[in-house]
Amino acid sequence: MDAMLREYLPILIFLVIAIGVSTAFIGGAWLAARQRPDIEKNSPYECGFDAFDDARAKFEVRYYLVGILFIIFDLEVAFLFPWAVALGKIGMYGFWSMVLFLAVLTVGFIYEWRKGALEWE
Repeated sequence: MDAMLREYLPILIFLVIAIGVSTAFIGGAWLAARQRPDIEKNSPYECGFDAFDDARAKFEVRYYLVGILFIIFDLEVAFLFPWAVALGKIGMYGFWSMVLFLAVLTVGFIYEWRKGALEWE
């Protein structure tokens, strides 16, 4: 039992060092940084407009549509990198399956473009 616990000692040392370094970095940043934020730094920035009083306010559908389109095409690029690395090993089947994948995404992109989903008014 003692030998088995000794195998976990490097993990414990790693955790202690990681917690110590993280605490030192956060403490150092807190001590070195200016603690006087201005109005511009505290303003909302993620959605592009000021926050409302009511948390149940409705957002425009185009905001969500653009977000979903970004995720779809971002995932397309994420699938292209491992495919390009393994292209020599997967052969023609892998090549044509990726061509089919890209064709389906291209048809979807053309459909969205013609419907005007990419237009921001």
